[in-house]
This record gives sequence, C-alpha cells and structure tokens, in this order.
Amino acid sequence: SSGISAEYGSSGINAEYGADLYECQNMSQVVVALYSLSSMSQKQGFTGPCIGVKMSTQNKRQFTEQQMNEGKAVIGLQMGTNQGASQAGMNIGKTRAIMD
Repeated sequence: SSGISAEYGSSGINAEYGADLYECQNMSQVVVALYSLSSMSQKQGFTGPCIGVKMSTQNKRQFTEQQMNEGKAVIGLQMGTNQGASQAGMNIGKTRAIMD
C-alpha cells in the first residue's frame, strides 16, 4: 500500500492504481480508489473539497436507567400499526375463478 493510504488507514488504495491512472487502464478501480481516499481523508480532518460519502464517526451515548425504562414503554412504528392505509378491500382486475 502507498504512503497516502497508509497515512489515512485505507487498505482499499494501493500504488498500482497510480500506474493504472497514468496508463488509462482499469479506470473504474481508479475512480473507486479516489472515492475511498476522499472519504478517508475527510474522516481524518481534511476540510477541502471531497467526493463521495463521508465516513461515519463513533457517537457513543450514555442513558440513565430511568431513560432506558421509559424507552421500553414506547411502541415504535417499526412494530406496525393498525391505523392508516391498508390493502383491505382492494380489487384490481378480474378475480380468479376457482373451479371444483
């Protein structure tokens, strides 16, 4: 791996992509490597122009026992709901005839 990728901690970038870029070969991998380098440099504190997505950073949260117990009482919408739109009563097209 090259000095730049080792400095930013990215294993997805290696020195052969520089040769590919210079020789105009395997350009899709060169682009992927540039996106990876941009993401890693942004995570390390680079504030200049970047391409691609920003890498996630750790965001630990500490909850009290009371907050944890209050959270157990909430029914999230991921559990589902019996209100709102449903497909009950939908008839599209001709019904399927089942013969004996």
